[in-house]
Amino acid sequence: MKIRSVDAYQIFDSRGTPTVECVITGEPGLTGVGRVPSGASTGQYEALELRDDDPLRFGGQSVSTAIGHINGEIAAAIMGNDVRNQEAIDLRLIELDGSQNKSRLGANALLAVSLAVADAAGKASGRALYEHLGKGQGSLLPLPEIQIIGGGAHAHWRVDIQDFLLVVMNAASYEESLKVTYDIYRKAGDLLMQQGRAAGVADEGGYWPLFETNHAVLDFLVDAIGAAGYAAGRDCMISLDFAASDLYDGEYYKFRSPDRRFTRDEFIDLVVDWCHRYPIISVEDPLADSDWTGWTRLSDRLGDRVQIVGDDLFTTNPQRIRKGLEINAANAVLIKPNQIGTVTETIAAIELTKQHGWLPIVSARSGETEDTFIAHLAVATNAGQIKVGSFARGERMAKWNELIRIGRALGNRAQFEGGRIYERILRR
Repeated sequence: MKIRSVDAYQIFDSRGTPTVECVITGEPGLTGVGRVPSGASTGQYEALELRDDDPLRFGGQSVSTAIGHINGEIAAAIMGNDVRNQEAIDLRLIELDGSQNKSRLGANALLAVSLAVADAAGKASGRALYEHLGKGQGSLLPLPEIQIIGGGAHAHWRVDIQDFLLVVMNAASYEESLKVTYDIYRKAGDLLMQQGRAAGVADEGGYWPLFETNHAVLDFLVDAIGAAGYAAGRDCMISLDFAASDLYDGEYYKFRSPDRRFTRDEFIDLVVDWCHRYPIISVEDPLADSDWTGWTRLSDRLGDRVQIVGDDLFTTNPQRIRKGLEINAANAVLIKPNQIGTVTETIAAIELTKQHGWLPIVSARSGETEDTFIAHLAVATNAGQIKVGSFARGERMAKWNELIRIGRALGNRAQFEGGRIYERILRR
């Protein structure tokens, strides 16, 4: 299917912030759509999301420049190309931009086109998107990491840790993992109301409660799991996203609740202590994205019993992932397509991670759209894990629901490892 028209325009993400949607039309009239998410806690090494910085238009957040690049220079460069040549089109986009971090045309411009090409190619092939992306090899439904409590930059620093997430360890199926999550998410909400701690929800749908300390949230989660009828440490575990780059001032790691500061080694001791005291299976960005030494020290102490995930550290960038592999900085990589800018580069980052025995986790952003691409990407690549946000809000539930549909379409081919996936990296 050859590209006959390219049309991009401004839509809005789940925070009501402008973002880019692109529609590619080919023969015989098939269309592909790409919608770009946006992060609030973004790593300094991510590909650049291009915004207009015009204070008179959406507070400087409008994306008309990126849209102009798509409708002009990019459209001219890819018109007539066959959408089934994803790698060739993505390479052309990268070459056309010419910068190291997609800053000339904008990573949001490139990704919108790349996603639309993938969507169009799946339709042209007559296959579901996960079948197209995975060349028919994808069959593993991912283990969800689902936010229960939101903090950090996503919840106006009510508490310091950005995500307190639930991982259902012993579910026999993807659907059962959602059922357990439902039970605990609802019970947590009931308890917050009873305790007078409820204060709405954060950007990703997790509760935004009133807690005085970070470890008090951990105590609450353990209680909520038990109150819902499950055993913390057996049926369910906790996953934390520290987003520690937001806590680091170049010398110290700092908590606001309560007011404390830590040297690198003191903060590592804190993370290790929490992982011994609480049923924590995974820690994401436990150190700053510039603190390679700290990452290696933490990995030496925890890497055989806890999943250590690099997000801001790696930014879905194969070059940075390779450095992490060389120094044993982690054992898992968070995967976000808009951190790198094209579908081809995203899949390459996943495959690199898997080839070296680490675990990839496909992830949404805090500013999401209704697009379900990442659900298909997780299955297509047999990534094994997915992090979408909480068990609320339409842009989140769209992904969880799409995975139900994919599982039904796979039928007897569908696989689900659940918490067993951690056996690939951990010796607990």
